[in-house]
Amino acid sequence: MSTFKGSVSVTHIGTATALLQIDDATFLTDPLFASAGTEWDLQVVVLKATQDPAIKPENLPKIDAVLLSHEDHPDNLDEIGRKVLEGKRVFTTKDGAKNIGEKAIVTGFNAGDKATLVAGGKTFEIIATPAEHLPGGECIGFLVTSPDFGTTDGLPNAIYFSGDTIYNQDVANSLKGYHISLALLNLGRAAVEVGGPEPLPITLDGKQASQLIIDANVEKVVPMHFEGWGHFSEGREPATKAFAEAGVSDKVFWLPRGERKVFF
Repeated sequence: MSTFKGSVSVTHIGTATALLQIDDATFLTDPLFASAGTEWDLQVVVLKATQDPAIKPENLPKIDAVLLSHEDHPDNLDEIGRKVLEGKRVFTTKDGAKNIGEKAIVTGFNAGDKATLVAGGKTFEIIATPAEHLPGGECIGFLVTSPDFGTTDGLPNAIYFSGDTIYNQDVANSLKGYHISLALLNLGRAAVEVGGPEPLPITLDGKQASQLIIDANVEKVVPMHFEGWGHFSEGREPATKAFAEAGVSDKVFWLPRGERKVFF
């Protein structure tokens, strides 16, 4: 039974973009707002969006902070998303902070770094977690916690946004010491050609996500980043099967895009 203190809701806008609302504070993850049909040629792969965002930027609520896992891939931050960042408090990688510059109030993180955010009458601690994504690039995930969240079995309650990552022990270990009340996981088994015999997976699939859910004893999960792009090689159906095989289906909540679900 959850002992999380406070109100938490999630609205999945599309890809890895979501509104995470904690009482009176609102976080936005990986802002992508391009229309279906938009393409980007990244040399190693051509990315093409095939879904419109469920919410347009002009219809967003007031954003207190943006959790940006990485700045250099347009399926996590497109040109429209960059405009959304302007003037806002943004947490991202060190390189991302340099590239965004003074258009936003940016904190650049290495994995393990921490910062304080005061928003909506609460004091939050934002912690950067490791992420293993495209070789040679920077990417992080995030833990959001607060003394106001309370504890479960002696561990502080926290909310986790994975960013784009595959499973590894560093990712799993970074969640130890917290009760993960809610996790937003970027799935899809995105894969790119890097010269090997097979495309290289660069995000979680259902099997890896299940292992992370088990290792971190995650209470509730919102899958994201699993549809709308050609470089995603695993959709909802095979991921759902993997969750069932791992015995974690009861923890997983697939959100209709654009609809708000209250979790606590």
